[in-house]
Amino acid sequence: MKSAFLKMVFTTSLSIPLLTSGFATSTVVNATEPSNTLPEIKVENGMTQPVFSHQDAIIERVFVETSTDSDRDGKPDRVRADIIRPKETNNGLKVPVIYEMSPYRSGIKNVPVYDVDVELNTVPRKGKGETGRPQADLRGYYDDYFVPRGYAVVLAESVGTGLSDGCPTTGDQHEILGTRAVIDWLNGRADAYNADGEKVSADWSTGNVGMTGVSYNGTLPNAVATTGVEGLKTIVPIAAISSWYDYYRSNGAVIAPGGYQGEDADNLAEAVLTRDTPEACRPIIEDLTSGQDRTSGDYNSFWSQRDYTKDADKVEASVFMVHGLNDWNVKTKHFSDWWKALEKNDVPRKMWLHQGGHSTPYYFRQDAWLPTLNKWFDYWLYDINNDVMDEPMIDIQREDQSWGTEENWPVPGTEEAKLYLQPDQDGIGGNFSLKPVPNKNKQSQSFVDNALIKAETLAENPDMHSDNRLSYTTSPLTKAVRLSGTPEISLRASISEPTANLTALLVKYDSDNSVEIVTRGWMDPQNLRKDDRSIALTPEREYTFTWDMQPDDYVFDEGERLGVIILSSDYNYTLRPDPGTIITIDPERSHITLPLLNGKKALAWE
Repeated sequence: MKSAFLKMVFTTSLSIPLLTSGFATSTVVNATEPSNTLPEIKVENGMTQPVFSHQDAIIERVFVETSTDSDRDGKPDRVRADIIRPKETNNGLKVPVIYEMSPYRSGIKNVPVYDVDVELNTVPRKGKGETGRPQADLRGYYDDYFVPRGYAVVLAESVGTGLSDGCPTTGDQHEILGTRAVIDWLNGRADAYNADGEKVSADWSTGNVGMTGVSYNGTLPNAVATTGVEGLKTIVPIAAISSWYDYYRSNGAVIAPGGYQGEDADNLAEAVLTRDTPEACRPIIEDLTSGQDRTSGDYNSFWSQRDYTKDADKVEASVFMVHGLNDWNVKTKHFSDWWKALEKNDVPRKMWLHQGGHSTPYYFRQDAWLPTLNKWFDYWLYDINNDVMDEPMIDIQREDQSWGTEENWPVPGTEEAKLYLQPDQDGIGGNFSLKPVPNKNKQSQSFVDNALIKAETLAENPDMHSDNRLSYTTSPLTKAVRLSGTPEISLRASISEPTANLTALLVKYDSDNSVEIVTRGWMDPQNLRKDDRSIALTPEREYTFTWDMQPDDYVFDEGERLGVIILSSDYNYTLRPDPGTIITIDPERSHITLPLLNGKKALAWE
């Protein structure tokens, strides 16, 4: 919690000497004053100012002893941490820390991934015999900006990578404890050593720590925050994972992160396994292969250990998250589920949603990002009472690249609207009804799986017949419609084989029929009831299959058509079995549920 000290907003220039974790005010330091003058930070308009020399900063390397033994060698792992801090920390200045843990500092190896051109796994029926990951090297950004403002920056190396001991384990307790150890050291609860084996203390640290990072580097802050570790005051996860199951699976289906078909938890660990003697980690990698259960795709204890949303009630740190609405690597479900879990547990939070993909606002909104981040860390780490928590909770970028704000997300006023599939007579699909369609004629419609045809191709020309998809569209909208949240599709359908992939696309069509896939979702139909249990299906028997799509915030403009494309395999994301499986749906007992601002009242078309 924030202390009650420093209640005024700093609108004038003042300085704060820091000899302990407490605060006091004084006049601005004059560089010509005697060297025994207490070192101070400078605050203007609620923000720390660059008054310390980056060039003269102290740089050191330590090896922090953790409480885990991920490589099972009988000794606690030690993780490398590089530190840069103002030289004044050798003269009494105590500073908070901005900390990034990463598995990427020593590079990424090119390792084999899984073949996805394979047949799908079928659950036996009872009685029948029963790569590289994008690297975010923001070293100059963190220390160049924050060290002059009175922060230390710690850049550490995750277990099993580079000069750290241990083995990579793709987000489980070993990596969490390896990350936590640095925070413990900064608070005097763990030991660290220099290269000569001499014990090193962090007596220059106030103990207040803020974590940040992009992608994997932003995922580890989510993970360690769920331990409730004392001293971690805030995290700023950018394009970060909240559940590794949702990174590599979806509703029981084996799903790739965008751009990395065939990758899974085990070969990601192999890719970042850059320590000396990597062969020591072979048993650990084999355990990852077994635990991830790529065969069934079911949620199990392996994935539960890597699901941070279930432990959000333990989070004591505030959270400022950033995510791209078009991030198909770390998909939007990660920010949405994490946000809901934090909200449920009243965690202080803020979020930016942008129109980019797997990226950081340092590269596209730097003029607003750096001051906001500056104020955020000042508020939570220096206890400076600025206005950052009085600002709107959500910054969101619209499709025209403009920015706006919201009180929360999904946008307040969002309600579910069901659109019922209404079949046409020529079998291509049809349109929608806002009321349930009378199931009089039981008009079935079918399509054939062909994993070699990409979804982007199948989304084109919705009014033309295709053997490999069904398309349903509205007429041109008579007013703009805003989607905010998670769409869900429900199909009454049968499958000609014991299983198949199921994929749904939510699509926008312009007046010239140009197409944009707004969002999509996938399911293994054998996970009919739960993600953690596959059941055998009877070919040609009808079931109701319901699955979520990736969350989004999107405005369909007046004159555009809203569409849903139903297909089977999705070339860039699902496994790709041989063509030929037939999926037959009963459209009159099928629908899509859309989270719309003003709900069903928002929908109107010609």
